[in-house]
Amino acid sequence: SAPARIVNVSSAMHRSARLDLDDIQFERRRYSGTAAYGQSKLAVLAVTLEQAARLAGTGVTANAVHPGFVRTRLGEHDGLLRIAWRLGSPLMVSPEVGARTSVRVASADDLAGVTGRYFANGHPVSYSPIADDVAIRARLWAELEKLTLVPEAVGLRRRAPAVL
Repeated sequence: SAPARIVNVSSAMHRSARLDLDDIQFERRRYSGTAAYGQSKLAVLAVTLEQAARLAGTGVTANAVHPGFVRTRLGEHDGLLRIAWRLGSPLMVSPEVGARTSVRVASADDLAGVTGRYFANGHPVSYSPIADDVAIRARLWAELEKLTLVPEAVGLRRRAPAVL
């Protein structure tokens, strides 16, 4: 029901990611935790923009956020990422600080009605042009419908592209 806000968590790592829609689950290429993480965060951003387009005019907004370099246990099982995590630990923010942008996007009065944006440090920022590619977003959405076994993604049928 509207008004409502969808806030998806992405990452700045989406910027250097490659989105391989022919091998989204790393079945044909060598698995890398870092590559999979980046690809997943690029996919989250692309899906968020697609959600925003599909929900245009409904009173439901969809935005993505980058929480920052948050002190979590995310990198402790991937070799290279584990090293980077340990070296970067002094630069990390607490989970509470990392949650601030998500909370702001979910609840701030001045962001009511704002949709199809990517936020960091509480403000909209630029993102990878790959996420803006309508054909890639549509193909990714279709692939996710197959993977999740949710045809038509609970009624979010593709409408005419919205200008965001």
